[in-house]
Amino acid sequence: MFPEHRDLITKLKTTDRHFVHLFDKHNDLDQKIKNMETHAEPGAPAEIENLKKEKLLIKDQLFAILKKAAV
Repeated sequence: MFPEHRDLITKLKTTDRHFVHLFDKHNDLDQKIKNMETHAEPGAPAEIENLKKEKLLIKDQLFAILKKAAV
């Protein structure tokens, strides 16, 4: 996620608790979605779709933080 901002992400992970929380939640959702899609974890298609929407909202929030910090 956002490889062009790798250095900034590393910095924010050590200085911004909110960023870390969002980053970890995004990664947790990503893993949960993968597990549901591969049937390693139960999940209805509607639930998977909702998790994907939540993950996308978090990704947008992360990108907004990255844009603000890059200025």
